[in-house]
Amino acid sequence: MRVTSKRALKWVLPTLCVLVLGFAVSRALMAKKAERSALATAPVAALLELAPTDLVPARREELVRTLAVSGSIEAVNTAVVKAKVAAELRELRVREGDTVSAGQVLGHLDPTEYETRLRQAQEQAASAKAQLEIAQRTLENNRALVDQGFISKNALDTSVSNAAVARATLLAAQANADLARKAVSDATLRAPIPGQVSQRFVQPGERVGVDARVLEIVDLSKLELKAAVPPEDLAGLQVGHRARLKVDGLSEPVEATLARINPSAQAGTRAVTVYLTVAPHAGLRHGLFATGELEVGRSAVVAVPESAVRLDQPQPYVLVVESGKVLQRRVTLGERGHNGPRGERLVAVASGLKEGEPVLQGSLGAVRDGTSVHVTAVAPAAAASH
Repeated sequence: MRVTSKRALKWVLPTLCVLVLGFAVSRALMAKKAERSALATAPVAALLELAPTDLVPARREELVRTLAVSGSIEAVNTAVVKAKVAAELRELRVREGDTVSAGQVLGHLDPTEYETRLRQAQEQAASAKAQLEIAQRTLENNRALVDQGFISKNALDTSVSNAAVARATLLAAQANADLARKAVSDATLRAPIPGQVSQRFVQPGERVGVDARVLEIVDLSKLELKAAVPPEDLAGLQVGHRARLKVDGLSEPVEATLARINPSAQAGTRAVTVYLTVAPHAGLRHGLFATGELEVGRSAVVAVPESAVRLDQPQPYVLVVESGKVLQRRVTLGERGHNGPRGERLVAVASGLKEGEPVLQGSLGAVRDGTSVHVTAVAPAAAASH
């Protein structure tokens, strides 16, 4: 029995050693595998490469404050040619787009009826003149007879009255002739102002009544924008303020100047109408719609591009690059405007940002707070090109 126990012990000890060694090796392999897995899944710190153009410093700028305006372009001088007498339109010599001068004959109404009335009035005036001449000769004869005592004073007084009535009748007949002559003249349509024909309301052969519209004429040499301004924006407006307008159909902006401010507000909206004189331009037309910005003041402020301000959080913020990292910086915004006639839109920063601090452009999109960044140098070729 002792011999058997010794033999069993002889085989058990090496087996235990092998098992312990295998277990140790297995644990070591598992630990190394776990270490490799941890290294593989560990987050790698993100590094954002930025070009110098991706940053813009907060600069002190002369901010031009503006007020948005919109409205229709209208000619200062317009006129509607109306029929002054009722008649058939016999002739109309101009069409839309034709240029006319002041006093130019545009067409004719049928004057037959009024020429007949003029002749009638002239005949009545001639008859009244003859009656007056007879009454005056009778008066002169009666005065001589009174002096000789052949007729009474009452007969002379009657002659005086008859002469006065004849004179009044002549004056009335002459007035009627003048009215008839004017009606004949009114049958000729003339342009009251220089300009271009914009509309024809009737065609030859149609009968028109008194004050019926025949033509519309607009003078494109003087144009203005008519816009409504809310009452709260009136305080900073002054005659002479300049504006830049974008007009439908024109690629380039048009200059304008505030010329007048209506002293009365519109009923209902309480808005006040302002009038801006528009600089002459070959492409401008009466009735075109325009939008633009009216300058209302200037001030020196620390400002950044309006596109660099982020508004996806309850309070506006900017992304500042500091010590190689992107940091969110909440800011208090001030006035909005631009830094010149063709400058970009800017917004003043009242607090939260110092002058000179670099801010990420809005074109970069969303960048996480704390992201590491590296600003690349400008390539020599690119630098030489600038």
